[in-house]
Amino acid sequence: MNIKIVDSWLREFLDTKTSVKDIATELSLTSVSVEKIEKVENDDIYDIEVTTNRPDLMSVIGIAREASAVLKNSRFNDLKIKSFPKSFNKFPIEIVNDPKLVNRICAVILEIEIGDSPKEISQRLEKSGIRSLNNLIDVTNYVMREVGHPTHVFDFDRLNTKKIIIRQAKKGEVISTLDGKTHVLLGGDIVADDGTGKIIDLLGVMGTANSVVTQNTKKIMFFIDNNNPVNIRNTSMSLGIRSEAAILNEKGVDPELSLKALLRGIELYEKIAKGKVISEILDIYPNKPKEKKIKVDHEKIKKVIGVELETKTSVEILNKLGFNAKASGSILEITVPPIRADVSIDEDIIEEVARIYGYHNLPSVVPTFLSNKVVGFADNFYFEKKAKNAFKYFGFTEVYTYSLISEELFDGPIDDAIKLKNPLSEDMAYLRNSLIPSLLNVVRDNKGLDELRVFELSNIYLKKQNDLPNEVQMLSGIYKKPHASFYEVKGFIEQVLLDLGIKNVDFKKSQKGGLGASIFIEKDYLGEIEVLDTNLVDFELNFETILKHASNKKTFKPFAKFPPIVEDISVISDSSTQDLINTIKNQDALITEVTLKDTYKDTRTFHIVYLDFEKNLTNQEVSKIREKVISVLKEKFKATIKE
Repeated sequence: MNIKIVDSWLREFLDTKTSVKDIATELSLTSVSVEKIEKVENDDIYDIEVTTNRPDLMSVIGIAREASAVLKNSRFNDLKIKSFPKSFNKFPIEIVNDPKLVNRICAVILEIEIGDSPKEISQRLEKSGIRSLNNLIDVTNYVMREVGHPTHVFDFDRLNTKKIIIRQAKKGEVISTLDGKTHVLLGGDIVADDGTGKIIDLLGVMGTANSVVTQNTKKIMFFIDNNNPVNIRNTSMSLGIRSEAAILNEKGVDPELSLKALLRGIELYEKIAKGKVISEILDIYPNKPKEKKIKVDHEKIKKVIGVELETKTSVEILNKLGFNAKASGSILEITVPPIRADVSIDEDIIEEVARIYGYHNLPSVVPTFLSNKVVGFADNFYFEKKAKNAFKYFGFTEVYTYSLISEELFDGPIDDAIKLKNPLSEDMAYLRNSLIPSLLNVVRDNKGLDELRVFELSNIYLKKQNDLPNEVQMLSGIYKKPHASFYEVKGFIEQVLLDLGIKNVDFKKSQKGGLGASIFIEKDYLGEIEVLDTNLVDFELNFETILKHASNKKTFKPFAKFPPIVEDISVISDSSTQDLINTIKNQDALITEVTLKDTYKDTRTFHIVYLDFEKNLTNQEVSKIREKVISVLKEKFKATIKE
């Protein structure tokens, strides 16, 4: 939210000798962001960005209070409004309020004379980005900008009613707003009707054309309503009416400001429109905000901020911001004003003290580390990046697909799917439980390419009863080319896992029953390689299992001083290749390498390297190891050794 504040207007409530530039600097360092300062005639205009949780700063008084806490040698001068006697005539209209919709209503009837506003008021409004129209409308905008609560004015004679009913609009009701536009209401909007069903106001958003003041207006009802912000937001967005009043009301304006705004408006009408109050002041207040009290140990404040603040300094800061704070020993007892609805816990109070003290004033200290503490640098993001880079160097392209899919793309029974309650379309109705269907869509979208390598590292969503879904990070890919080989994809996966420090990888017969393999890291199931077609192979791996085994640990071995002895053994067996390799390698420490050299029908030939780092190996030593290997293969796998 942005607001323009006129410097001369600000200084009516802020007693300070600080320059415009320094005010902007200090506010930007500790509170709101002053985007720019613009010189208009003889005045300076602050263009201020206010965060959405601070509607209390969307006014001249709000910024003045904040600046008084930030600036040294400054004082906040609150608005002084005279009180009005209660001996006026009874309010002539019965207002029936729905407390679920409107927190507070304040209203008064005045006789006035319509005309142009004085130069000071019209110029302040224009400099603030608000168009000056006439003295009746200008007062409503002036009060909103000064006090921070939207206000509204009706032509009392055009209301022509003895009763106003505040209610929710019915779907399909039609209104014409004061800007001349016609709107069809969707229902649930907060409206006021004149007792006959005719809508005379779209509360909190914009007035209607049938009750707007005209050049013939003699009496007005000055009206202030503090509304349910949820309804205001829904109405404003659905109708596309983004008035300043709507934007302010949807953030939740403090209802305690309502009467203050009403009294300020009366004062201005008397001053610039010859206003004369002819009714009592109506104040319907069904939803008073509950008083919030917070106790904070000042030791906690000092510990979090990291500065030895005096207790009285924290108390002064909080009181300047409008809190009621007092110290009882080291305990601060704080009463939170309704205008600060964003403050509710200890940490909010600590933040208020810290920002006004100035984050830029906090000392910069490098964290100390214990000498025996090891700080790891290889976190999950490190291994993610490493895996992605590995696939990139193998010619794969990373893609990003939607987490939401259609029923057609869901992998498995649709009863296992997680369906959105209100999907945007049928194509985005379910959370995916596999990345493969989405990647196959990518392949279809690129059907003109004979060769394609794509992968994705992202979440899938598995259904859990009576709970949020289980999110699992998966690494999946598609390999497309004429006569695509299962062994090529197997090689890619083996090398990527090796880059991540994972060596004990086993490829077994596919659990899914098709062509391909199930992959295990030690005893942990990792995923699948599937041969979908002669030109298409996919893989899907559980990346969380990969992270469990990934390591940056390196083992450095010296160069061998003595030559190895190399031989091949041909084995006939139904067992998996990896089981055979692991068994051969585990028979002796002098077997440093075992690889699959060749496959022919049911025979696999393994290449074995024997090496001793301390001396030359003899044929007799290698012969004993070979006999041990053959004996174990025959006994464990019922294997036949081809001579």
